[in-house]
Amino acid sequence: MAILLDKVQGFKNEDDEHIGLECPYCGVYAHMSPQSVPDAARLMETRPKHVGLVYQCDACRAPVFLRFAVKGYDGDEVELYRNFVELERPKEKFPYSYLPKHTEVLFREALSCYSAGNFNAFASMCRRSAASAFEALGDGGKLRAFEEVMVAQDIAGIEDETFAPIKTILFESGQEEDLPLLSRAHAGIMLEVLKDMFYQCFVRRGKLTRALKVRRFFVQDGANDMASSA
Repeated sequence: MAILLDKVQGFKNEDDEHIGLECPYCGVYAHMSPQSVPDAARLMETRPKHVGLVYQCDACRAPVFLRFAVKGYDGDEVELYRNFVELERPKEKFPYSYLPKHTEVLFREALSCYSAGNFNAFASMCRRSAASAFEALGDGGKLRAFEEVMVAQDIAGIEDETFAPIKTILFESGQEEDLPLLSRAHAGIMLEVLKDMFYQCFVRRGKLTRALKVRRFFVQDGANDMASSA
């Protein structure tokens, strides 16, 4: 897909291929239609290395900002690389109400770092979130969480070499400066692993406990009705 900005014709997509991504506003994976593009003549004068384009989400009509690197300037056209950077990322969601309060605060900040693309700040907040969770789980909590993470690795079929930074960040002690640097790919794995660990350790138990309380309430309420009508 070649993306061109022409002095006369404006935006040109040679393959007529649409961009599709998860909208940061409505959360729907949708096509994005060009809404506002920079003037090619002005770009020819200033020759920036990157340009910003505004697309419109076909689902909710919200403006979505994307940044493209310039591939080259040729005659009356500016050619852009097909890869782009999303300047606004969808916010990650999680049932926070089941987490201990302190863990919730830290994990919210961790997900904010991830959504902003600050992956090494995300790693630091993941370690703090995990440490808070281990403390809330009490004796044996860290071991239980480690077992859940190992199960997740096995289910997902993640190689030990790829998984090593995740285990280091979540379970090893040491100074913050000793944390391994995370790429986008490693951060994505870390995100899903930590969400799964929190789900297994807190959300699953909380939902089951709540459901059982509701069941007991209706059983007890039914027994009281039967006793009163006898």
